[in-house]
Amino acid sequence: MTRYIRHAAAFCALLLIALLVNATRVQVVQAGRLDDNPANRRQAITRFGQPRGDIMVDGREITGSKDTGEQLRYERTYTNGPLYAPVTGYASQVYGTTLLENAEDDILSGSDPMLAPLPLWNDISRTQNPGGKVRTTIKAAAQQAAYAGLGGKKGAVAAIEPSTGKILALVSTPSYDPGRLSGTSGSVAESWASLNGSSRKPMLNRAIRQTYPPGSTFKVVTAAAALDAGTVTDLDAATKSPNPYTLPGTTTQLTNEVDGCTNAPLRYAFEWSCNTVFAKLGADTGLSDMLGTARNFGFNDTGLKIPSSVAASNFDTSMDDAQLALSSIGQYDTRATPLQMAMVSAAVANGGQVQSPHLVDETTTDDGDVVENTGTDSLHQAMNPATAMQLRELMTDVVEKGTGGNAAIPGATVGGKTGTAQHGIDNSGTPYAWFISWAQKSGEGQPSVSVAVVVEDAAADRGDISGGGSAAPVAKAVMEAVLDGS
Repeated sequence: MTRYIRHAAAFCALLLIALLVNATRVQVVQAGRLDDNPANRRQAITRFGQPRGDIMVDGREITGSKDTGEQLRYERTYTNGPLYAPVTGYASQVYGTTLLENAEDDILSGSDPMLAPLPLWNDISRTQNPGGKVRTTIKAAAQQAAYAGLGGKKGAVAAIEPSTGKILALVSTPSYDPGRLSGTSGSVAESWASLNGSSRKPMLNRAIRQTYPPGSTFKVVTAAAALDAGTVTDLDAATKSPNPYTLPGTTTQLTNEVDGCTNAPLRYAFEWSCNTVFAKLGADTGLSDMLGTARNFGFNDTGLKIPSSVAASNFDTSMDDAQLALSSIGQYDTRATPLQMAMVSAAVANGGQVQSPHLVDETTTDDGDVVENTGTDSLHQAMNPATAMQLRELMTDVVEKGTGGNAAIPGATVGGKTGTAQHGIDNSGTPYAWFISWAQKSGEGQPSVSVAVVVEDAAADRGDISGGGSAAPVAKAVMEAVLDGS
């Protein structure tokens, strides 16, 4: 009898061990997979069971949370939603998250382990911390100036602090209210369909996710490559640049929109944007040097994040001389985001150094304790410091004597470069208007802001576009807002 009791006890002990092993397997080993199972609504209920942490601009919340009393209890709300949509993105119970709401989701939702009072606390307690806060680098006045300046036209603005890479403004228009996608009601699905079906693409972040032919603004890159390579050594010496210029190996002739470009010095060609001079400069400098300089400015970088991912700007790695000549004036397959062209201008303003652009200053717990600071990080030396000084001189001349007069600011030194970018079948579309610039306040040691503006549906008068009539005033307003606040 005793033997049977021992066998039964041993069997019960084995069952108990198996039960404990299975419980451990389910609660520890498989916990993550079960949590992430789409059929498990507990994760979503927990996620939306508390207010989401806030995104902040100039120390003020531009997001919030509304208690609905529903199962997915808290809905995301936005202050000035269309103004800040290219920064925040949306946080939707139905459609997920984008932009900062996505990149900083662990902090905002409270799931980041760094928010826990003790290491592994959340894993042990199975609790969730209050959502943390994301303090952005955006300056409200600059953001508002960019948004108002575009006036609802298709376009985008990116503004950077050259010495640090802090993004001061990031605007894309037309925009939308991310709050329309919060909640689970039928109106959310209707808004989603309406926004995605619009021909004006309000949910497209044109500042970081859309690339455009940069047109003549790319001549800053070409000038930097030519000066660094020694193709040009004197800004005021005549160049051997015929007008028209026959593209190498072809019978196609390139012309200019202005007079005086035949053998024009680099200074004049830059001020008045002579296509023939810069196309020949690019071809004479060669693909290797042009490509190296473009890469150092940030072109062809597929891994850039701010922390949201940025579309890669393109400069082809394999071209014949005719294609290189066109690429050197921002045409052919050369394409850039507005953020990339703001980085080009910032490099000129910062002695040739390209700083890593970033949108988040710091993240904190809900009560303000710092979780992580975003430091200044250098990406590349785009050009020699001496070359950067020459380009600052050339860009200043554009504003003071050339095509960029509409960006001039009393009491400040402003450098700029206008541009038009042809597009469409046989270049039949209205050219995109570009302006890139930087500004230095009188008495300051270095420029405090660089800006890139692109306007898709600019005025139909091409002369007005090339003269900076559509984009330069927007850049001026943004620069003034930054200078007034510095």
